[in-house]
Amino acid sequence: MKHPKTERTLVIIKPDGVQRGLIGEIIRRYEQSGLKLVGLKMVVPTKDFIEKHYLINPEWRRITGEKTIESYRKNGKKPPSDDPIKVTEVILNNLKKYLSSGPVVAMVWQGMHAVGIVRKITGGTEPLTSDVGTIRGDLTIDSYEVSDVDGRAVRNLIHASGTPEEAEAEIPLWFSEKELLNYRLISEAILYDVNLDGILE
Repeated sequence: MKHPKTERTLVIIKPDGVQRGLIGEIIRRYEQSGLKLVGLKMVVPTKDFIEKHYLINPEWRRITGEKTIESYRKNGKKPPSDDPIKVTEVILNNLKKYLSSGPVVAMVWQGMHAVGIVRKITGGTEPLTSDVGTIRGDLTIDSYEVSDVDGRAVRNLIHASGTPEEAEAEIPLWFSEKELLNYRLISEAILYDVNLDGILE
């Protein structure tokens, strides 16, 4: 069984994050938590690649559509359709246009509870309702309402894997095994060594 300290997650800094010069700030926040960066590259993904990324989970269309419809109703608004598949067709087309519009930075982070820690630091999907102190809550101002009016994807700076299983499926899509590095950080002794051996001389 793998040790929890080897858990990995995928993070994509989207085109708005790159264009606003937030790469360093975003990396700093994850790095300061104690996570280790084991893969990093800048690419301009194609629309076909973005579709493959989102549809890696065969249930993505249904789940995302249902959540979107529920969110509309919760806010007292009429959803564009009652069919989750029709709703996600629009969402997916907007995401393909958004994420293929310029360079993105793809990263793999490793460490204990990597998926959960990254999600916590990143914040909720909608910047408007994301908590203060999170990347999305602090560094951008978009909302579902405005993105719907404009007919585009919400600009929320980052994609982060939702579960360890999702991360395990997404990482090989973006990175080959040889692009992911295995190395030790000095700080890992403090984070993971059971007895904190080697601090005192």
